[in-house]
Amino acid sequence: MIQTVNKTVLQNGIRILTKKMPYVRSVSMGIWVNVGARDERLAENGLSHFIEHMIFKGTKKRSAFQIAREFDAIGGHSNAFTGMENTCFHAKVMDTHIEILVDILSDIFLNSVFNAKEVENERQVILQEIGMVEDSPEEYIHILTNNNFWGDNPLGRSILGSRENVTNFDADAIKEFFYRLYQPGYIVISAAGNIEHDRIVDIIGPAFESITSGKGLPERTTPESISSVDMHYRNLEQVHICIGTKGLPATDEQRYAFSLMNTILGGNMSSRLFQEIREQRGLAYSVYSFISSHIDTGMFGVYAGIDPENAQVSTELILNEMRKLKEKRVSSTELHNAKEYTKGNLLLASESSDNQMVRLAQNEIHFGRYIPMQEVVDNIDTVSKNDILNLAENLFQSKRLALTSLGPVRDNTLLKNSLTF
Repeated sequence: MIQTVNKTVLQNGIRILTKKMPYVRSVSMGIWVNVGARDERLAENGLSHFIEHMIFKGTKKRSAFQIAREFDAIGGHSNAFTGMENTCFHAKVMDTHIEILVDILSDIFLNSVFNAKEVENERQVILQEIGMVEDSPEEYIHILTNNNFWGDNPLGRSILGSRENVTNFDADAIKEFFYRLYQPGYIVISAAGNIEHDRIVDIIGPAFESITSGKGLPERTTPESISSVDMHYRNLEQVHICIGTKGLPATDEQRYAFSLMNTILGGNMSSRLFQEIREQRGLAYSVYSFISSHIDTGMFGVYAGIDPENAQVSTELILNEMRKLKEKRVSSTELHNAKEYTKGNLLLASESSDNQMVRLAQNEIHFGRYIPMQEVVDNIDTVSKNDILNLAENLFQSKRLALTSLGPVRDNTLLKNSLTF
């Protein structure tokens, strides 16, 4: 398969990256900004997410309805997402509609008006979104976990923002934040599919070269994680538990061993946690481990939704499985299967223009270069049993554990007594 990756840097510093996939008929494009919830002051918390909503709500030449209608008219899919460190506005169309895609995406990014009436309408939508997440315990527990683990650092806040902030934001605050932080040096435009790089640069470059630089981002501070038990009582059928401990930054050299360790512990249906807690004991329907990595730090976590009467035994079983990883090397079969599972997921995902668009941007933001898939596969293959053992020994320590619960459990000693290796 011929997959050509090209990069052009505009005079103002905006980077345009493309990956040609001649065997597909789609084109996926994303405008990425290396700005997220982590870059917000306390009173600004939620502004990045608010902008994500507002970017589709009207420009100087298109109304919100016209934007939606023009995407629909070409069978396109458009969306956006906000993270702690990035915001992305993206769309996918047939390769015959690339000019229309570029025109609409450029327009909404460069010419959004942030109309006061639309701000008021969208405010109510976001408040409903906050309520929806709070009504979903399996989602809300992760927001509570971040707050417990990272404390007052911006990483501990909700990307959605607080109700108070969202209620107070107005059009002027949104515009000020947008023009202050959405600067050329933090913008990456990535596209993947049946495209020609020079054509993309020709049609998108002139418009984006008009963006000028500002003062720069506020400095990101690396937080220390907090070890504590944080319990939130709610009258639910289940108690939702997250155990967090120190993780790795997204660019850490051990990230391949970290990913495989996650897969072995709780990343799929054959993982240790799934087999022990769900299949063997029937204590949970949903149990898994997860990785949350940022540019300079990270968290490793385990989630389980369980009967309140089984909260303590389930917590002890989770910690026991984590303990085993740092006391004994994983088996050759486990490591082999985890590698094949990870490589399979990566290679299957690489057939999607959406996923390739995301990889292009994330590689550029994190590493400043494109990382070929074969390089990733080779690094996965080099991970040894000792690599995982040493990593578990370093990360899994009692002094680093934080436990967060949401559900009908009040006595924190019930869980706190279990929180040790």
